Order: sequence, then C-alpha cells, then structure tokens
Amino acid sequence: MQRLEAPPPSVPAEAGAGLVTTLVGFTSSFAVVLTGLAAVGASPAQAASGLAALCLAVGLGTVALSVATRRPITLAWSTPGAALLAGAGSLPGGFSDAVGAFLLCAAAIVVTGLWPRLGELVARIPAALAQAMLAGVLLPLCLAPITAAAAAPAWVLPTLVLWVAGLRWWQRWAVPVAFAGALVTVGVAFAAGQAHVDAAALTPSLVLVAPSLSWPAVVGVALPLYIVTMASQNVPGVAVLASLGYSVPWRASLVVTGAGSALAGVAGGHAINLAAISAALAAGEESGVARERRWRSAVWAGGFYLVLAAGAAAVAGIALAAPGGLLGAVAGVALIATLGGAVQGAWADAPGRVAVVATFLVAASGVSIAGIGAAFWALVVGLVLRAVLRPRAVAA
Repeated sequence: MQRLEAPPPSVPAEAGAGLVTTLVGFTSSFAVVLTGLAAVGASPAQAASGLAALCLAVGLGTVALSVATRRPITLAWSTPGAALLAGAGSLPGGFSDAVGAFLLCAAAIVVTGLWPRLGELVARIPAALAQAMLAGVLLPLCLAPITAAAAAPAWVLPTLVLWVAGLRWWQRWAVPVAFAGALVTVGVAFAAGQAHVDAAALTPSLVLVAPSLSWPAVVGVALPLYIVTMASQNVPGVAVLASLGYSVPWRASLVVTGAGSALAGVAGGHAINLAAISAALAAGEESGVARERRWRSAVWAGGFYLVLAAGAAAVAGIALAAPGGLLGAVAGVALIATLGGAVQGAWADAPGRVAVVATFLVAASGVSIAGIGAAFWALVVGLVLRAVLRPRAVAA
C-alpha cells in the first residue's frame, strides 16, 4: 500500500491569518487609543509614541507567549481602557499623572498574576456593575459619530456610509473599511488645504514621560483602568480561547501583559492584555491553519505588530490632523459593538437593575468630583446601592 505523505505546512496561510489578526486589531481601535491618550493630556507626539509603544508591547508579548506555550495566544491593547481615558478628563499633573496611573495599573496586573488573592477580590466586583460602568463610559464616545456628522457632514458622512456598507457585506472588516474611507477623506482635506501635519510628526520615535501620581490619577484612572482591563479583556480573552479548546496559562499571561504594559507605559501607552474579540482570528477554524500550527499564526501576528510600530507615528500624525471630528467618529463606530455587549451584560442582572442603571448614568454623566472622574464614582454609587437595596433574608 502506498504511503500517503502529509501535506506540507502552509506558511502563507499562517502568515495570512496573522496578518488578518493584526490588521483587524489595529485598524478597528487605534483611533480609540489616540482619542483616549489625547483626552488625558498627551501631546500629538506623546500620543503617537504611546501607540507605537503599545504595538511593540503587543507584538513582543504575543511572540513570547505563543512560542513558549505553543498555543495561539494573541495580545491586544485595552480598547475599553482607552475609552475610559477619553472620559477621564484632565489630571492635576497632566499626562505625567496619566503615565503614573498606567504604571500603577501595570503593577496591579503583575501582582494579580503572582498573588491570586487580588484576582479574587476583583472578581467580587459584580460583573453587571463593571459592564454598566463601561457602557456609561462608552456612550458619549459612541454619540460622537452622530454629533460629528451633524457638524461636518461632508467630512464624516462618507466614512459612516462605508461603515454601514462594511457591516452589510464585510462584517469583520466594517471598521477597517471605515478607516480606509477616513484616510481618503483626510487625503482630500490635505489637498484642499483643510488639514495640515508637521512632517517631523511622521518620524517614528518613542517619547519617554517621567511619571507622577496624584490621588485623582490613582482612583480616577489607575483603578478603573485595571478593572476594565481585567473584567472586559483578560477574563473574556481566556474564555474565547477556552471555547476554541485552548487553555491559557493565567499567571504567565498576566505577568507578561503587566510587564509589557509597564514598558509601554513609560512611552505613553496605557495597557495591554489578552485579546478577546480578535483572538479567534488566529486560533479558530476560520484561520484555515491546522490546529497544531495555529500558534505560528499568532507569532506572525506579533511580528506584524512590530512592523506596524514603525509606522504608528505616521498613522497617528495623519489621524490627529483629520478635520471635522472625523477621528472621534471612527473611534465611535469602532466602539458600538463593545457598547452593545456591555449593555447586554449589565442588563442581565434583573435583581440589581436599579444599581446597574445608576452606575451607567453616573459613568455617562462625565461628572468629576474632587478631581476624580466619573468611572470611579459610578462604581461607588453602584456598590452602595447594591448593598442598600439587597433583599434581606426573612427569618423563619
């Protein structure tokens, strides 16, 4: 009987799956990162540096975990965390305070990996309240496409039309298609003299920021950033890979993502974590790669992130020069699916619905008390109401 030879490994398929993972992850949310960093005081150069640093941390961390475990473990930056920054407001020490908060969040992630007790404490925060807080933070950002379209329809509406067309025919690529349309719009704006960018801003560079800390930065940025990164990214990331038949080394993943967040933090990046939505692009059947070789697709994805790091400054410079609220509109449509998931997760808690709604409203209000942003106060209000309104046991 003639022995059948196994087909040769498909390197193009592995690289293709990695490229799709990287492009979807980057183009679907980089605008949210730039918007969030700018909101907490980053200059255009610092925001570009933060984006590049996040690409480097995501790329290196993905390669390290995938090679070490032989599993398709991909990382991403914290998109909900970036959205939270967009609503945090200014800090007493400016962007230096924000960087201090990033480093504190990174340290907490590492400690969570080394000391499981901290993870247990975070898990005691009701998931519905964490989702309600996230939904409230996202709501103003998701309204940006509407307000921008009303204020500057000529610049924004073509991008929104492309986004809808993407949802209809190329759902996975809806946001990247909208981003491509935005790039064309920016090109038209440059040609018409409606947008300008300094050529020096397009040069790749990392801008190191001396960290500082203030009480508003600790409780208004670091704590909420840690909570949403853990609850909305790391935990779902483990669940996604588990649904595909892969176990995730929890301790190693948190140590790597925490250390990567710290390295990115000093250059202006906020946080990295296990990929959730984009994780299946390299690890799922749709990748077209044999199961035992899908970890190689993750390695390719990490490598492509390293390539993108070199071009992050140019992408950031062009995006930040976009006219008519176009950057905010792209960020808003990128977050609509996340908002929908957060609302669904929050609303599932019927007994605690009053606390959930109150948490959502406080977070969406954008109110700042004692210099501390709305995300922190939303959690405080939700936890207090949940405790006060909890049904009491009836004595027999």
